[in-house]
Amino acid sequence: MFSRTLRASTTATSRLSQISSHINNSAIQRRMASTTALKLNTGATIPALGFGTWQDKDDQEKGVAEALKAGYGHIDTAAIYGTEPMMHWPSAFKAGDNKFPKDANGKTETADISYIETWKAMEKLIKTGKTKAIGVSNFSKKEMEHLVKEASIPPAAHQIECHPWLQQKDFSDWHKSNGIHVQHYSPFGNQNEIYDLGKNMGKLMDDPVLVKIGKKHNKSGAQVVLAWGITRGHSVLPKSKTPARIQSNLDGDFKLNAEDMKKIESIDKKLRFNDPSGSFGYQFYTDLDGKRN
Repeated sequence: MFSRTLRASTTATSRLSQISSHINNSAIQRRMASTTALKLNTGATIPALGFGTWQDKDDQEKGVAEALKAGYGHIDTAAIYGTEPMMHWPSAFKAGDNKFPKDANGKTETADISYIETWKAMEKLIKTGKTKAIGVSNFSKKEMEHLVKEASIPPAAHQIECHPWLQQKDFSDWHKSNGIHVQHYSPFGNQNEIYDLGKNMGKLMDDPVLVKIGKKHNKSGAQVVLAWGITRGHSVLPKSKTPARIQSNLDGDFKLNAEDMKKIESIDKKLRFNDPSGSFGYQFYTDLDGKRN
């Protein structure tokens, strides 16, 4: 997820939703019943542990099929991932065949459409029954405050980069005070190979503090990362194309105690891996932790 986007939880048919027809529904329900559920400001609930689909197209369907078989009930898709071919564009990019249109200088071409204008259009979807909840991704605090002020329907969720090396406590507290659910994309930080900044350092999930806490609970560092987000009351969206890891991530759905959470608080590096401001010609995250100069 590279852009500041507006998101909708849709009931529209898509290729990914069709996959579920091939999965044993009773097995899914048994597994889903054991997962933590969190409440949105709409009154609906959302599984705390989801499955991210931001990966190459050859792996998307296989990964989602494995996730559904494992029992995931929260699948994160977006038109920009190529996983929602029937959805309209959620970002104000210049219209055309390319999801990331570029000019002659390699800069992303955007359209002169405000996110408030787009949000107002999305609010209408609620009344049609085509969507159950609407939310955003990659907004700054100032942008969120402006949106909340202008919106008739407040965002149900905000999806942001968040992990133990970029905890964004103040921003998370702001969301809680405004009744907006927080979702973590890239919960494993620099595990994602696309982030250049994270290539010359150790992996977040191998951080000694996380590994030590994991040993106490008979869990991996990765599972502790997921539990940290869930303990905060957030939902987490790990992605994988490996069946064993997809299954293993489900075991990150547990709660940490106050002592564990305090230890993890100490490793916040305010290290943001996803900041496409330079290539987009738009300054993202201007008032948030981890903003690169």
